[in-house]
Amino acid sequence: MKISTRGRYALRFMIDLAMHSENQYIALKDISARQEISVKYLEQIASLLSKHGLLMSIRGQQGGYKLSRSPAKYSVGEILRLTEGPLAPVACLENPDMPCERLAVCKTLPFWRGLYKVIEEYVDNYTLEDLVNQEPVVE
Repeated sequence: MKISTRGRYALRFMIDLAMHSENQYIALKDISARQEISVKYLEQIASLLSKHGLLMSIRGQQGGYKLSRSPAKYSVGEILRLTEGPLAPVACLENPDMPCERLAVCKTLPFWRGLYKVIEEYVDNYTLEDLVNQEPVVE
């Protein structure tokens, strides 16, 4: 599993809003400058997040975006699933309504299910607030 640019940028965008909004709307150009992400790309991400209720937006001169709830109420998993889709490590786990033809004989399925469970638990146990409060690691 590899998280795409969209998923990574969505997390950076949400962290930026959590750190800078103070219950005010923030213009995309300001976030773009701080995060070094194009405004055009942020518009796509913001549209998706707004459509699903993660952000509130206002148009006009004083317009911009802000979080619709406190950073502690967002799981990283929620944001990644919205931007990435299922986080399953293999295709056969993505859609339980369409099981793999080899389900009954697959020796690797228990391994993939275990990995998927670990991924889901990990991303769901981190909140946006956790990421905001986390110190960067410099190596």
